[in-house]
Amino acid sequence: MGFPSNRPSTWFVTGTSRGLGLELVTQLLERGDNVAATTRSTDRLLSAIGDSVDTSRLLPLAVDLRNDAAVKQAVDQTVARFGTLDAVVNNAGYGYLAAVEETDPADVRDMLDVQVVGVWNVLRATVPVLRQQKSGHIVNVSSVLGLVSLPGWALYCAGKFALEGLSEALAGEVADFGVKVTIVEPGYFRTDFLTRDSLALPAQTTEAYPGIREMVENHLGLQGSQLGDPVKGATAIIERVVSGAEGPLRQVLGSDSHAFVTDKVEALRANLDATARTAPLTDHPAA
Repeated sequence: MGFPSNRPSTWFVTGTSRGLGLELVTQLLERGDNVAATTRSTDRLLSAIGDSVDTSRLLPLAVDLRNDAAVKQAVDQTVARFGTLDAVVNNAGYGYLAAVEETDPADVRDMLDVQVVGVWNVLRATVPVLRQQKSGHIVNVSSVLGLVSLPGWALYCAGKFALEGLSEALAGEVADFGVKVTIVEPGYFRTDFLTRDSLALPAQTTEAYPGIREMVENHLGLQGSQLGDPVKGATAIIERVVSGAEGPLRQVLGSDSHAFVTDKVEALRANLDATARTAPLTDHPAA
């Protein structure tokens, strides 16, 4: 079954009070679709939307994604309000910059709870709905740093790398039920992701990593000059889902993202070529 064209579609979107999530909600409401938008603060979401768009089809939901019961209740509310569920967008997340040894245990748990456990909670609540109706589309917003890792980004990359693996497995599991999965891999987009309000930093640092301190300051200085346009990014995601067409598992957004990933693929190929002779040496002898 393709994406519905004879009625408003229903979207469940997480992380919606700012950035790409907010732009997604705005464009979906402008399309006349139904949107269940989760956020930590519905007041902030509604304030950000303002009077720019009709919100009669919006269901704002204050949800702690780490709370499985709260997520299930939010999904139940969505289906009860709109009678259907067509697309799920796991977008919630935040950045974190620190060396591995500077990363506090609580910071590790918080990041993985949002970027991995939170997504898992949403999937456990929504996949049964999509599976039973034999249609739907799941969009997991990863990052170019879900495929490429850089010094200082270890914790963020750990969460996004996990999301990539989860999404690959999920795509294979739900394909027979007519449910599509897309992994979105944006580069640097001109949102507030790199502001001090959105970017988490360690409580304590060491003097051993001056390069990471410089990188942090450089990234904070990038705010407002990032290459990616969030309006175009949200439009691309929506068009990919609404088209109903078969496409690649990954949707790379931004020429910077494409260049980073291309370099990673070439490095992996060089690694494979370098180990082609030695890899079979650990096999049992052929019978």
